[in-house]
Amino acid sequence: MTRPLLIRNASQLVTLKGSADGPRTKEQMSDLGLIENGSVWIEDGVIQAVGTDEEICAAYAGRLGEAEVVDVSGKLVTPGLVDPHTHLVFAGSREDEFNMRLQGATYMEIMNAGGGIHATTARTKAASFEQLFEESASRLDQLLLHGVTTVEAKSGYGMEWETERKQLEVAKKLNEVHPMDIVSTFMGAHAVPKEYKDRPDEFVDYVIGLLPKVAELGLAEFNDVFCEKGVFTPEQSRKILKAGIEFGLKPKIHADEIEPYEGAELAAEVGAISADHLLKATGKGIEAMAAAGVVGVLLPGTAYFLRAEFANARKMIDAGVPVALSTDCNPGSSPTVSLPFVMNLGCLMMGMTPAEVLCAATINAAHAINRADVVGSLEVGKRADVTIFDVPNYMKLQYSYGVNHVNTVVKAGRVVVSGRNLVERVDLTGAGVGQRE
Repeated sequence: MTRPLLIRNASQLVTLKGSADGPRTKEQMSDLGLIENGSVWIEDGVIQAVGTDEEICAAYAGRLGEAEVVDVSGKLVTPGLVDPHTHLVFAGSREDEFNMRLQGATYMEIMNAGGGIHATTARTKAASFEQLFEESASRLDQLLLHGVTTVEAKSGYGMEWETERKQLEVAKKLNEVHPMDIVSTFMGAHAVPKEYKDRPDEFVDYVIGLLPKVAELGLAEFNDVFCEKGVFTPEQSRKILKAGIEFGLKPKIHADEIEPYEGAELAAEVGAISADHLLKATGKGIEAMAAAGVVGVLLPGTAYFLRAEFANARKMIDAGVPVALSTDCNPGSSPTVSLPFVMNLGCLMMGMTPAEVLCAATINAAHAINRADVVGSLEVGKRADVTIFDVPNYMKLQYSYGVNHVNTVVKAGRVVVSGRNLVERVDLTGAGVGQRE
């Protein structure tokens, strides 16, 4: 039996309480449920009480001596950050393409020339399970140091069964041994492989044929597709997503990133839990998403890195779309592990307020991966995932941009980052990374 944990004396405690009825929209995104001089009582990894320090100390007066105390005077305390869109498991990097883009090459030009997704696919296919595990564990450590406690991870750098399965099994093993919670998404439809270039419909059928295997092995909860001109058409995307639904895989969609392509409309039509990117989403698509309650996962780090136009977050929020934010951590278009920096971009480049970006990176992000019942807010009965920042209020978190202000991270009631350092690292030798079922 572990000792209770008391987090006390927060300058500001962001609770985001009252989020059980669905993701937040419009003015609800600005209601942070702030408590000044707030405290949280945690037992067995679960939040037992949230309130002012005076209220919590009075309620547990007879047990204060039992607790491990984390004094957060002068600090901001929030729910653990949630990153709902990453391509976490991959091998290698693509800094050469970064240089090419700076000299004028476009993302699609690089991909069509054999770079982009295809380059990472080749490296990921060649990598061993152990190499992928080690590289991905290192990225998870960095995400944790930046305050993230739950992350979504997509496959998609195989586009054939063995490599897709390898990616998903790495994510599954990491979920077992790393402090971070990992939610898996199958994305066999990330691009059309070169060998299928002239017969993409055959590849669509191949991907659909993999869905029952993914479902049977329990390797993913979601099914995603890159609906984009030159990749998968709306008709092909619809076919893949509807097939996934038949096997219990909830639909997600990379939508309207480079050109308007009816991705947002398709997300609403198939009941996707989220539509992601949305840089070029149409007004009609935004209205359809709002009506259907589809979470719009915005990835400003990608627009920043590609020097593209940013998604119109203000228009989406005003229209009633529940907006979330994510790093899109990947080797080609957003090689970052800093969700706090992405939140800065939400304010500086997309017109979101400091309150809205906190909502977008916690409770709305949790809704985008079907985890809002357990994480995303500080409420009684939820998992005790908490991030503590070295700033006195939530506005300074965005004002002082490009800085990692994370001091402490609590995951399921256990301190896993303290004084800006990991408390422990995954023991690769003891993780059984070489074991395959």
